[in-house]
Formats: sequence, C-alpha cells, structure tokens
Amino acid sequence: MFDATFFSSLETDVQRLADGLLARDQKVATAESCTGGLLSALFTQFSGSSAWFDRGWVTYSNAAKIEQLQVAATLIDAHGAVSEEVADAMAHGAMMASEAEWGVSITGIAGPSGGSEEKPVGTVCFGVASRHGIRYARRYQFSGSRQAIRDQSAAKAVKLLLEHMTHQNPNEGETPI
Repeated sequence: MFDATFFSSLETDVQRLADGLLARDQKVATAESCTGGLLSALFTQFSGSSAWFDRGWVTYSNAAKIEQLQVAATLIDAHGAVSEEVADAMAHGAMMASEAEWGVSITGIAGPSGGSEEKPVGTVCFGVASRHGIRYARRYQFSGSRQAIRDQSAAKAVKLLLEHMTHQNPNEGETPI
C-alpha cells in the first residue's frame, strides 16, 4: 500500500493528530476518492487508533458520494467531483454519518489519465469539517506518479486536519469556503 519512507515521514504528524484527538476525547472520519483508503490505512497503522479513528468511506464513484455521504448530485453536476464544493460536502457528510467530531475528505485526479486543461492530473481537493462549525475546503496541485500524488494527498489531509484541530491558519491569506 505505502512504503516505509512514506509512513515514517508522516509518523510524527499522525501521532500528533492522534494525541490531539485523544486529549479532546474526539474522533475523525475519512471520506476518500482518489486515495482509495490510503488515509484510513495510514491511521490504522497505529495501535490503539480505534480510540480516535471512527470510520472511513472510499467513495470513488459519484454514486457512492451521493448515496453514502449525501453529496448533492447538483453539486457534482455543477462543479465536478473534483472540486472544493464536493470536498466540503464529503467531509461534512462523513462527519454527520459517523460518531466523529471531525470529517476529512480527499477527491482528486491521481492520473496518469483523467486530467483536463481546467483540472490537470495532480489536482486534489480537500475538505475539513467539525461539529464545532469548521467548514474548510481547498484545491491543491501535486505532481509525480499516481502513487506520489496519492501519498502527497494523504500527507496533506493529515496536515490540514492537524492545523484546523489546533486552530492554526493553514493557508495565511486564503479564505475558507
């Protein structure tokens, strides 16, 4: 699934995330598309992760996003599955359909095919939602192989969740949706 280098580079961040969630007696749920469960697999590499990781969805198809996470079909039609709007709805849907206080989502184009001029390969959108009113979504551009884009996406999701959980501003000057 992922190599030792990828895991070790994220180990500290995931442990910080776990510690923060445990200190708050909170859990996170994931909604993944292009990463196909990589983020959930990363979280469950840690012994005791059931104390802070509630559940995850792999909603690769549009139908899965609609059926499992209650993403409005009109959002997908209007903005595409790879959009900040859909990432936001996925994160919120995961949170609402779970026991978790936090939802985090990833939807993107890992390649090598599937990109367009407007959304090239490596375009990935993330969402973070909390029961405390946080709703954040942002689009990023990654490069490299399919696996490199998936790895970068999982790493970015961890960092975004950590930043929002600790009330840091993850992108100074950017406005959340």
